[in-house]
Amino acid sequence: MRQPVRLVAAAGFALAAAPAIAGDLAFVTCQNGDGVSVLDLDAGTQIAQWSVPGKPAGVAVADAVVFTVAPDSKIVRRHAAATGKVTAEIQLEGGPIGVAHDPARGRVFVSDWYNARIWVLAASDLTHVADLPTGAAPAGLALSDDGRFLASADRDADQVSIFDADTLILHRRIDVGSRPFGLRFAPDGRLFVANVGSNDVTVIGPQMDKTVASFSVGERPYGLAFAQDRAFVTNQYADTVSAVDTGTYQTLATLPSGEYPEGIDTSTDGQSIIVANWFDNSVTIIDAVTLSVIKEIETCDGPRAFGEFVQRDFR
Repeated sequence: MRQPVRLVAAAGFALAAAPAIAGDLAFVTCQNGDGVSVLDLDAGTQIAQWSVPGKPAGVAVADAVVFTVAPDSKIVRRHAAATGKVTAEIQLEGGPIGVAHDPARGRVFVSDWYNARIWVLAASDLTHVADLPTGAAPAGLALSDDGRFLASADRDADQVSIFDADTLILHRRIDVGSRPFGLRFAPDGRLFVANVGSNDVTVIGPQMDKTVASFSVGERPYGLAFAQDRAFVTNQYADTVSAVDTGTYQTLATLPSGEYPEGIDTSTDGQSIIVANWFDNSVTIIDAVTLSVIKEIETCDGPRAFGEFVQRDFR
Protein backbone atom coordinates (compact mmCIF):
# COMPACT_ATOMS: atom_id res chain seq x y z
CA MET A 1 0.00 0.00 0.00
CA ARG A 2 1.26 3.47 -0.80
CA GLN A 3 2.62 5.27 2.23
CA PRO A 4 1.31 8.77 3.10
CA VAL A 5 3.76 11.66 3.00
CA ARG A 6 3.89 14.18 5.81
CA LEU A 7 5.43 17.65 5.46
CA VAL A 8 6.97 19.12 8.59
CA ALA A 9 7.97 22.74 9.05
CA ALA A 10 11.69 23.16 9.69
CA ALA A 11 13.01 24.93 12.76
CA GLY A 12 15.31 27.88 12.18
CA PHE A 13 18.90 28.16 13.39
CA ALA A 14 21.77 30.59 13.11
CA LEU A 15 24.08 30.52 10.10
CA ALA A 16 27.36 32.21 9.36
CA ALA A 17 27.54 34.55 6.40
CA ALA A 18 28.46 32.66 3.22
CA PRO A 19 28.50 32.98 -0.55
CA ALA A 20 25.19 32.19 -2.21
CA ILE A 21 24.68 28.87 -3.93
CA ALA A 22 22.45 29.80 -6.83
CA GLY A 23 19.02 28.31 -6.43
CA ASP A 24 19.94 24.75 -5.43
CA LEU A 25 17.93 22.30 -3.37
CA ALA A 26 19.33 19.19 -1.66
CA PHE A 27 17.15 16.14 -0.98
CA VAL A 28 18.93 14.33 1.84
CA THR A 29 17.74 10.86 2.87
CA CYS A 30 17.85 10.38 6.64
CA GLN A 31 18.07 6.70 7.50
CA ASN A 32 17.62 6.92 11.27
CA GLY A 33 14.82 9.46 10.99
CA ASP A 34 12.77 7.72 8.28
CA GLY A 35 12.69 10.89 6.25
CA VAL A 36 14.09 13.26 3.66
CA SER A 37 15.36 16.73 4.53
CA VAL A 38 14.75 19.25 1.76
CA LEU A 39 17.42 21.93 2.07
CA ASP A 40 17.61 25.36 0.47
CA LEU A 41 21.36 25.58 -0.01
CA ASP A 42 21.29 29.29 -0.81
CA ALA A 43 19.44 30.21 2.37
CA GLY A 44 21.16 27.52 4.43
CA THR A 45 17.92 26.18 5.86
CA GLN A 46 15.75 23.07 5.90
CA ILE A 47 12.53 24.06 4.16
CA ALA A 48 10.63 20.76 4.43
CA GLN A 49 10.90 17.27 5.85
CA TRP A 50 9.16 14.27 4.31
CA SER A 51 8.15 11.10 6.06
CA VAL A 52 9.76 8.16 4.22
CA PRO A 53 9.33 4.92 6.21
CA GLY A 54 11.80 2.06 5.91
CA LYS A 55 15.17 3.72 6.66
CA PRO A 56 15.87 5.46 3.31
CA ALA A 57 19.47 5.62 2.09
CA GLY A 58 19.71 5.73 -1.73
CA VAL A 59 18.52 8.83 -3.56
CA ALA A 60 18.47 10.20 -7.12
CA VAL A 61 16.95 13.50 -8.25
CA ALA A 62 15.71 14.29 -11.73
CA ASP A 63 13.98 17.56 -12.67
CA ALA A 64 10.85 17.67 -10.50
CA VAL A 65 11.14 14.04 -9.32
CA VAL A 66 13.04 12.39 -6.46
CA PHE A 67 13.62 8.63 -6.20
CA THR A 68 14.35 7.13 -2.76
CA VAL A 69 15.37 3.61 -1.71
CA ALA A 70 14.43 2.34 1.75
CA PRO A 71 16.41 -0.86 2.52
CA ASP A 72 14.47 -1.90 5.63
CA SER A 73 11.07 -1.89 3.93
CA LYS A 74 12.61 -2.78 0.53
CA ILE A 75 10.54 -0.01 -1.07
CA VAL A 76 11.60 2.25 -3.93
CA ARG A 77 9.51 5.41 -4.19
CA ARG A 78 9.01 8.11 -6.79
CA HIS A 79 8.23 11.47 -5.16
CA ALA A 80 7.05 14.79 -6.55
CA ALA A 81 9.96 17.04 -5.60
CA ALA A 82 7.74 20.04 -4.88
CA THR A 83 5.62 18.30 -2.24
CA GLY A 84 7.12 14.93 -1.39
CA LYS A 85 3.97 13.18 -2.56
CA VAL A 86 4.56 9.55 -3.51
CA THR A 87 3.47 9.11 -7.13
CA ALA A 88 4.67 5.50 -7.53
CA GLU A 89 6.31 2.81 -5.43
CA ILE A 90 7.44 -0.80 -5.65
CA GLN A 91 8.56 -3.32 -3.03
CA LEU A 92 11.55 -5.33 -4.21
CA GLU A 93 12.46 -8.69 -2.67
CA GLY A 94 16.15 -8.51 -1.89
CA GLY A 95 18.46 -5.79 -0.60
CA PRO A 96 17.84 -2.53 -2.46
CA ILE A 97 20.35 0.20 -1.62
CA GLY A 98 21.88 2.24 -4.48
CA VAL A 99 19.95 4.06 -7.20
CA ALA A 100 20.68 5.89 -10.44
CA HIS A 101 18.35 7.57 -12.92
CA ASP A 102 18.65 7.46 -16.73
CA PRO A 103 16.49 10.39 -17.92
CA ALA A 104 17.16 9.84 -21.63
CA ARG A 105 15.66 6.35 -21.59
CA GLY A 106 13.19 6.74 -18.75
CA ARG A 107 14.84 4.15 -16.49
CA VAL A 108 15.76 3.81 -12.85
CA PHE A 109 18.47 1.38 -11.72
CA VAL A 110 18.51 -0.06 -8.18
CA SER A 111 21.27 -2.29 -6.78
CA ASP A 112 20.35 -5.50 -4.94
CA TRP A 113 22.92 -6.07 -2.19
CA TYR A 114 21.77 -9.62 -1.41
CA ASN A 115 21.27 -11.09 -4.87
CA ALA A 116 24.11 -9.70 -7.02
CA ARG A 117 21.95 -7.86 -9.50
CA ILE A 118 20.60 -4.50 -10.61
CA TRP A 119 16.87 -4.02 -11.00
CA VAL A 120 15.85 -1.99 -14.05
CA LEU A 121 12.62 -0.06 -13.45
CA ALA A 122 10.51 2.27 -15.59
CA ALA A 123 10.99 5.80 -14.25
CA SER A 124 7.38 6.77 -14.88
CA ASP A 125 5.70 4.17 -12.65
CA LEU A 126 8.54 1.97 -11.28
CA THR A 127 7.40 -1.09 -13.22
CA HIS A 128 10.03 -3.84 -13.12
CA VAL A 129 11.61 -4.14 -16.59
CA ALA A 130 14.71 -6.35 -16.27
CA ASP A 131 17.55 -7.61 -14.05
CA LEU A 132 21.27 -7.17 -14.70
CA PRO A 133 23.77 -9.60 -13.08
CA THR A 134 26.63 -8.11 -11.04
CA GLY A 135 29.31 -9.33 -8.69
CA ALA A 136 28.59 -9.93 -5.01
CA ALA A 137 27.01 -7.15 -2.92
CA PRO A 138 26.52 -4.33 -5.44
CA ALA A 139 26.26 -0.95 -3.68
CA GLY A 140 26.79 2.34 -5.52
CA LEU A 141 25.50 2.90 -9.05
CA ALA A 142 26.48 5.62 -11.50
CA LEU A 143 25.54 6.64 -15.04
CA SER A 144 28.11 8.41 -17.21
CA ASP A 145 27.31 12.00 -18.17
CA ASP A 146 26.94 11.04 -21.82
CA GLY A 147 24.56 8.23 -20.90
CA ARG A 148 26.77 5.58 -22.45
CA PHE A 149 27.72 3.49 -19.41
CA LEU A 150 26.11 2.25 -16.20
CA ALA A 151 28.54 1.19 -13.47
CA SER A 152 28.03 -0.84 -10.30
CA ALA A 153 30.43 -1.07 -7.35
CA ASP A 154 30.39 -4.79 -6.45
CA ARG A 155 31.71 -4.57 -2.91
CA ASP A 156 32.30 -8.19 -1.99
CA ALA A 157 33.75 -9.03 -5.42
CA ASP A 158 36.32 -6.17 -5.34
CA GLN A 159 35.23 -5.20 -8.83
CA VAL A 160 33.11 -2.87 -10.91
CA SER A 161 30.50 -4.17 -13.37
CA ILE A 162 30.02 -1.89 -16.38
CA PHE A 163 27.03 -2.11 -18.71
CA ASP A 164 26.08 -0.49 -21.99
CA ALA A 165 23.28 1.73 -20.70
CA ASP A 166 21.38 1.60 -23.98
CA THR A 167 21.39 -2.15 -24.65
CA LEU A 168 21.86 -3.21 -20.98
CA ILE A 169 24.54 -5.67 -22.16
CA LEU A 170 27.53 -6.24 -19.88
CA HIS A 171 30.49 -4.28 -21.25
CA ARG A 172 33.22 -5.37 -18.84
CA ARG A 173 34.09 -6.27 -15.27
CA ILE A 174 37.19 -4.60 -13.88
CA ASP A 175 39.03 -5.36 -10.64
CA VAL A 176 39.48 -2.41 -8.28
CA GLY A 177 40.58 -1.99 -4.65
CA SER A 178 39.13 -3.69 -1.61
CA ARG A 179 35.38 -3.31 -0.95
CA PRO A 180 34.33 -0.65 -3.47
CA PHE A 181 31.20 1.16 -2.35
CA GLY A 182 30.58 4.60 -3.87
CA LEU A 183 31.56 5.56 -7.40
CA ARG A 184 31.01 8.46 -9.80
CA PHE A 185 31.91 9.38 -13.37
CA ALA A 186 34.11 12.44 -13.81
CA PRO A 187 33.06 15.03 -16.42
CA ASP A 188 35.69 13.69 -18.85
CA GLY A 189 34.29 10.14 -18.68
CA ARG A 190 36.73 8.51 -16.26
CA LEU A 191 35.18 6.44 -13.49
CA PHE A 192 36.39 7.00 -9.91
CA VAL A 193 35.70 4.22 -7.39
CA ALA A 194 35.98 4.63 -3.60
CA ASN A 195 37.36 1.48 -1.95
CA VAL A 196 36.39 1.43 1.74
CA GLY A 197 38.56 -1.61 2.47
CA SER A 198 41.84 -0.34 1.04
CA ASN A 199 41.48 3.41 1.74
CA ASP A 200 42.05 4.38 -1.85
CA VAL A 201 40.34 5.34 -5.09
CA THR A 202 40.64 3.40 -8.35
CA VAL A 203 40.35 5.32 -11.62
CA ILE A 204 39.09 3.58 -14.77
CA GLY A 205 39.72 5.09 -18.22
CA PRO A 206 36.87 6.69 -20.23
CA GLN A 207 36.51 3.69 -22.54
CA MET A 208 35.82 1.54 -19.47
CA ASP A 209 38.48 -0.96 -20.50
CA LYS A 210 41.22 -0.68 -17.86
CA THR A 211 42.37 1.05 -14.68
CA VAL A 212 44.57 4.07 -15.26
CA ALA A 213 45.42 5.16 -11.71
CA SER A 214 44.96 4.57 -8.01
CA PHE A 215 45.51 7.03 -5.17
CA SER A 216 45.25 6.97 -1.39
CA VAL A 217 42.76 9.03 0.60
CA GLY A 218 41.50 8.99 4.21
CA GLU A 219 40.14 6.09 6.22
CA ARG A 220 37.08 4.35 4.73
CA PRO A 221 36.38 6.41 1.61
CA TYR A 222 32.69 6.25 0.79
CA GLY A 223 31.42 8.71 -1.84
CA LEU A 224 32.75 10.96 -4.59
CA ALA A 225 31.85 14.19 -6.35
CA PHE A 226 33.61 16.51 -8.81
CA ALA A 227 34.10 20.26 -9.18
CA GLN A 228 36.82 22.60 -10.46
CA ASP A 229 38.91 19.73 -11.92
CA ARG A 230 39.02 18.17 -8.48
CA ALA A 231 37.66 14.97 -7.00
CA PHE A 232 36.18 15.18 -3.52
CA VAL A 233 36.04 12.00 -1.43
CA THR A 234 34.24 11.50 1.90
CA ASN A 235 36.31 9.62 4.47
CA GLN A 236 33.89 8.02 6.97
CA TYR A 237 36.27 7.14 9.80
CA ALA A 238 38.45 10.25 9.44
CA ASP A 239 35.57 12.76 9.48
CA THR A 240 37.17 14.50 6.51
CA VAL A 241 36.86 15.14 2.79
CA SER A 242 39.89 14.67 0.52
CA ALA A 243 40.22 17.16 -2.35
CA VAL A 244 42.31 15.60 -5.13
CA ASP A 245 43.56 17.05 -8.42
CA THR A 246 42.03 14.92 -11.18
CA GLY A 247 45.03 15.49 -13.46
CA THR A 248 47.88 14.62 -11.11
CA TYR A 249 45.95 12.59 -8.49
CA GLN A 250 47.69 14.60 -5.80
CA THR A 251 45.80 15.51 -2.63
CA LEU A 252 45.35 19.28 -2.50
CA ALA A 253 43.65 19.50 0.88
CA THR A 254 42.05 17.40 3.57
CA LEU A 255 38.99 19.27 4.82
CA PRO A 256 37.02 18.76 8.03
CA SER A 257 33.43 17.58 7.75
CA GLY A 258 30.89 16.52 10.32
CA GLU A 259 31.09 13.12 11.96
CA TYR A 260 30.94 10.10 9.62
CA PRO A 261 30.56 11.79 6.23
CA GLU A 262 28.87 9.67 3.57
CA GLY A 263 26.86 11.09 0.66
CA ILE A 264 28.42 13.86 -1.39
CA ASP A 265 27.29 15.91 -4.39
CA THR A 266 28.08 19.06 -6.36
CA SER A 267 26.13 22.31 -6.64
CA THR A 268 24.71 22.89 -10.10
CA ASP A 269 27.07 25.83 -10.72
CA GLY A 270 30.10 23.67 -9.88
CA GLN A 271 31.28 26.03 -7.17
CA SER A 272 30.43 24.04 -4.06
CA ILE A 273 30.45 20.52 -2.63
CA ILE A 274 27.70 19.27 -0.32
CA VAL A 275 28.49 16.52 2.23
CA ALA A 276 26.00 14.56 4.36
CA ASN A 277 27.27 13.75 7.88
CA TRP A 278 25.45 10.66 9.16
CA PHE A 279 26.34 10.93 12.86
CA ASP A 280 26.08 14.73 13.10
CA ASN A 281 22.64 15.22 11.52
CA SER A 282 24.07 17.88 9.29
CA VAL A 283 25.28 18.79 5.83
CA THR A 284 28.64 20.51 5.31
CA ILE A 285 29.07 22.86 2.35
CA ILE A 286 32.60 23.28 0.95
CA ASP A 287 33.81 25.99 -1.42
CA ALA A 288 35.30 23.95 -4.29
CA VAL A 289 37.45 26.87 -5.45
CA THR A 290 39.07 27.98 -2.19
CA LEU A 291 38.86 24.54 -0.54
CA SER A 292 37.33 25.92 2.61
CA VAL A 293 34.25 25.04 4.63
CA ILE A 294 31.44 27.53 4.04
CA LYS A 295 28.74 26.45 6.49
CA GLU A 296 26.67 23.62 7.92
CA ILE A 297 22.93 22.97 7.71
CA GLU A 298 20.92 20.85 10.14
CA THR A 299 19.04 17.83 8.77
CA CYS A 300 16.77 15.09 10.07
CA ASP A 301 18.32 12.16 11.95
CA GLY A 302 20.99 10.09 10.21
CA PRO A 303 21.58 11.77 6.84
CA ARG A 304 23.13 9.42 4.28
CA ALA A 305 22.20 10.84 0.84
CA PHE A 306 23.70 7.90 -1.04
CA GLY A 307 23.51 9.07 -4.65
CA GLU A 308 22.97 12.31 -6.56
CA PHE A 309 20.79 14.51 -4.37
CA VAL A 310 21.27 18.14 -5.51
CA GLN A 311 19.35 19.98 -8.23
CA ARG A 312 18.46 23.51 -9.21
CA ASP A 313 15.40 24.90 -7.47
CA PHE A 314 12.37 24.09 -9.61
CA ARG A 315 9.94 26.25 -7.59
